[in-house]
Amino acid sequence: MCNQNEIVNHGEIKEIFNDVFFVTGTMKNEFFGSMWQFSRNMTIVREDGNLTIFNSVKLDEEGLKALDQLGKVTNVVRLGDMHGIDDSFYINRYNAKFWALPDMTIESSLKIDKPLVVGGDLPVKDSSLFVFTTVQRPECIIKLNKEGGIMIACDSLQNWVGPDEFFDDSTVETMTQMNFFQPANLGPAWMHTSQPQADDFIRLKEVNFKHALCGHGTPLLHKAQEAFHDRFKEAFNI
Repeated sequence: MCNQNEIVNHGEIKEIFNDVFFVTGTMKNEFFGSMWQFSRNMTIVREDGNLTIFNSVKLDEEGLKALDQLGKVTNVVRLGDMHGIDDSFYINRYNAKFWALPDMTIESSLKIDKPLVVGGDLPVKDSSLFVFTTVQRPECIIKLNKEGGIMIACDSLQNWVGPDEFFDDSTVETMTQMNFFQPANLGPAWMHTSQPQADDFIRLKEVNFKHALCGHGTPLLHKAQEAFHDRFKEAFNI
């Protein structure tokens, strides 16, 4: 797994919607017996000058200066059990509150300050929480009730339409063979590890949204709900 002290390459922070930002960086990890290098995304939401980080990606000093210009990091949110290597960096640097599902695997150096519970407090205003209940590893999605509905997802929903500059060549070949590069996809590694069942996606179809900012891939804008519903039907015949 990527060392927390290692600075990895990343792109610029981009404002996708008003006060909703997105940045893509690098991840290195071992999967299925080999080392992979691929891209991952961090979403940042600003409210009243405070920043909430979802799917943390460690930035270099220039990136951190750009982040600080946006506001003060006050919340760090772990949406998926397979992410989180950079959470402690932001929590320690900014003394931020840590939000996660109660049963997530958390490093011994961290504690969950605010458990993510349906009907409970959430890190951003005017939002809602969807929790997968059939999975082997905890995973959730937070929906922002703005712009017609913005889903902030981790590994469950992905939109890797193709490899980018943060991949190495061997990983591109491997992930192409494993069908990772598909629009509005359900994360293949997540599907393999977490084994979600159709019941979760039947419930997810009841959530209305237009856009998806996922832990992997490019932002899927305007037609995200239709695209993911097609994928649910393909995967689960629902």
